[in-house]
Amino acid sequence: MKRLFIIRHAKSDWTNPDLDDFDRPLNERGKKDLPFMAKRVAKREICPDLIISSPAFRARKTAKGFAKEIGYCKKIMYNEYLYETSLKTILDVLNFIDDQYDDIFLVGHNPGLNLLAFYLIDFNENLPTCGILEIVFKCDSWREVCRKNAKFISFDYPKKNIKKVP
Repeated sequence: MKRLFIIRHAKSDWTNPDLDDFDRPLNERGKKDLPFMAKRVAKREICPDLIISSPAFRARKTAKGFAKEIGYCKKIMYNEYLYETSLKTILDVLNFIDDQYDDIFLVGHNPGLNLLAFYLIDFNENLPTCGILEIVFKCDSWREVCRKNAKFISFDYPKKNIKKVP
């Protein structure tokens, strides 16, 4: 079995209109949500075999934040094809993962991640910033992952457990 955690980067800062999109940092909410969500993953004792991330600054910070909190000490793989990409390209990235890795964190951006989730499991909700979608595949190779062997496991995001006061 292969397991994929689709993680959207934490909330980014748009206050500097002159800053290139690729270089946008996390805003204050993103800086709070990141350790909060990473701790939730750590409580489940989840540690991936590999973290693959977009090289955009906000995605790198998100990947590093998760790695630190869960005790992931291996190298994070930054893949330029995960920035401003298509569904086909994301699927290609997944299909070329070495089969020695069973559990993968994929850190990236919308709309690509939403398209991937919809394609694989008909997930029709928005994946919010710092949201995590867990999918397992009944197969032994990343080249075999597809919607036929994909199964939804969990969906978590920063505001999921906030109780509203009437």
